[in-house]
Amino acid sequence: MSTSNFSSIINSEKPVLIDFHAEWCGPCKMMTPILNDLKSKVGDTAKIIKIDIDKNRNLATRYQVKGVPTLMIFQQGELKWRNSGIHSAAQLDELIKSYAS
Repeated sequence: MSTSNFSSIINSEKPVLIDFHAEWCGPCKMMTPILNDLKSKVGDTAKIIKIDIDKNRNLATRYQVKGVPTLMIFQQGELKWRNSGIHSAAQLDELIKSYAS
């Protein structure tokens, strides 16, 4: 993903959850079904994007991703929330709702 593509995605009016992950990361693999569940909960009120840090080193460096999974919520280009580790779909749903309203 290019930096300009990323910029256009995070400039959305809707919240955008970015999952910085890696193929070799066990906890990242645990996030996949959680994010699929979350996607069904939030529908089109938010976007959920997965970014592989090994394939997108420039973005990982730009956002200082040191560990994976690192989750970030952007809205209108502004970083609203950031945290590393595994989170439940319910936790993430509440966060997204707080920015979607």
